[in-house]
Amino acid sequence: MSNEHLYALVMAGGGGTRLWPLSRHTHPKQMLQLFGDRTMFQLSVDRLLPLLPVEHVLVVTAAEQVDGLAAQYPSLPRENFIVEPMGRGTASCIGLAALHLRRRDPEAVMVVVTADHFIQKEEAFRETLLAAQEIAGQGHLVTLGITPTEPSTGYGYICRGADLGVAHGLPYFRVKHFTEKPDLAAAQRFLQEGTYSWNSGMFIWRVDRILEEIQRWMPALCDTLLTLDAVLDTPAYMETLQRHWPSVHKETIDYGIMERADRVAVIPVDLGWSDIGAWPAVMALHTTDAHNNVVVGDVIPLDTFDTMIFAHGDRLVATIGINDLIIVDTPDALLIARPDQAQRVRDIVDQLKAGGREDKL
Repeated sequence: MSNEHLYALVMAGGGGTRLWPLSRHTHPKQMLQLFGDRTMFQLSVDRLLPLLPVEHVLVVTAAEQVDGLAAQYPSLPRENFIVEPMGRGTASCIGLAALHLRRRDPEAVMVVVTADHFIQKEEAFRETLLAAQEIAGQGHLVTLGITPTEPSTGYGYICRGADLGVAHGLPYFRVKHFTEKPDLAAAQRFLQEGTYSWNSGMFIWRVDRILEEIQRWMPALCDTLLTLDAVLDTPAYMETLQRHWPSVHKETIDYGIMERADRVAVIPVDLGWSDIGAWPAVMALHTTDAHNNVVVGDVIPLDTFDTMIFAHGDRLVATIGINDLIIVDTPDALLIARPDQAQRVRDIVDQLKAGGREDKL
């Protein structure tokens, strides 16, 4: 199958609040070098390019992040950046991008990825996208299900049903149902049953199909998109977008479309995938020293064990006699937390917002 009509949408507008204090409004996690010498955004585009030209990569992000992302990938055409005035969930983000893409190529097949995932097996990822392109060509809405390695309570799950066939050597199945983040007992049961995958949040579909489903299941969003479509290539577009977008209902593509649509298929895959949602996920991607520490920057760890120390800046960080901590030092803020409390970084961000301390966000 030709890749002439294959495009990718990189959703890159998140704030990455659980990676504070390194992740900030104007420099969120997708712009950070969390491991290696490439940022999360650069890696997300890099892994797509052997499959499609850079001109076929679209990016949806916030206005204040466009310049930073464009500077990180100068070969990406500036017109490929789609500005979302404010976050309204993945359903509206995808709908807006689908509108732009349909205008460019009505026959487009759209790959939806996010800029904050890590994928170790990049060649397997691209082969999976080719399989998904073939399945999407048959009219299915395709999602990638990650083969679980543990009973995680941090991910949603996809239960697969009937066998639908094989594409590019990969079996795919009808989606029986989606399940939100479960408790530990349910996650253990899902792992034992063997018919559940982690919900990766990656999707592949024909652009006309996803817009059909938005029209069917999210008519209010569809009305807004039709209003925008009427002025898409005119000077009135940005003003119309700014006027109508605040009233769009905030909803995920999972709730809004995927859990309701009929022709939904899942490809279960092992991609070495990780959702970099909090500091322990960053720690897991780094090589540890002899004491199981992850050390980044100018750090001296004495009698320190099972700890991540991320020194970002010119300051030396020294530790003595500690274990099982996450320490993130930046020029104007220091985070010290136990790994099992790392999800609560968002609570710190909420307190800063409530206190009007925007300078720390």
